[in-house]
Amino acid sequence: MIRIDALTVRFRTAAGIVDAVRAASFDVATGEVFGLVGESGSGKSTILRALSGLAPVAEGSVHIAGADRNARGRHVQMVFQDPYGSLHPRFTVDETLREPLHINAMGDEEQRIVNALREVGLDPSYRFRYPHQLSGGQRQRVAIARALIVEPRVLLLDEPTSALDVSVQAEILNLLKRLHRERNLTMILVSHNLAVVGFLCSRVAIMRNGEIVEELPIEKVRAQQVDSEYSRKLLLATGGYQRKAAEVFGVDASL
Repeated sequence: MIRIDALTVRFRTAAGIVDAVRAASFDVATGEVFGLVGESGSGKSTILRALSGLAPVAEGSVHIAGADRNARGRHVQMVFQDPYGSLHPRFTVDETLREPLHINAMGDEEQRIVNALREVGLDPSYRFRYPHQLSGGQRQRVAIARALIVEPRVLLLDEPTSALDVSVQAEILNLLKRLHRERNLTMILVSHNLAVVGFLCSRVAIMRNGEIVEELPIEKVRAQQVDSEYSRKLLLATGGYQRKAAEVFGVDASL
């Protein structure tokens, strides 16, 4: 579903040219959940932004479902880290969900909005509330509903639980797990939390300074069987990966 080949993302800053991502390559199969892990500034979120068209591609290529990223249309959607900043403060939930339907000329708006809210566990009565009337977890549910309402094939998740309380993180993780199963979505998850990555992802790429250090199945991360010294230090810094780490979040691992 996703193929990234020698991707370089370059920005011009006051200090000069900076390559935020350098020659990154990986594939993601249809229906797979792939994780990107690394310290802050390692280039994880920049890759998601390049996939979604929000960051320039200086070198290399990005293909989704065999097409160039410019042909992605509504089939690639992104959920951002901050549920407080990703929703328009003057839009009701109804307006937030109706806008992408207008943009993509998708009919039956009323039913689609009601269905999208129910799919993320919100009652239709939330339609006419403003973001400031919602909790952080409810805002993130609305953001997920906004992404899903146009029926994408690919969902990009930029640390979708890091701004939430631990108990709310568990609810959002379970929701994403269920949506992945029911819709057979292809997902890329960016996170610094190995427990979150281990719960949702089957493979992970570890990044440092804009480069992919290594790529490995999540089972090897669980067993701490990594090849690079940096990966070992990252596991050590995050407390390693506990086999039942998802239980820390109260996540239902049977989903």
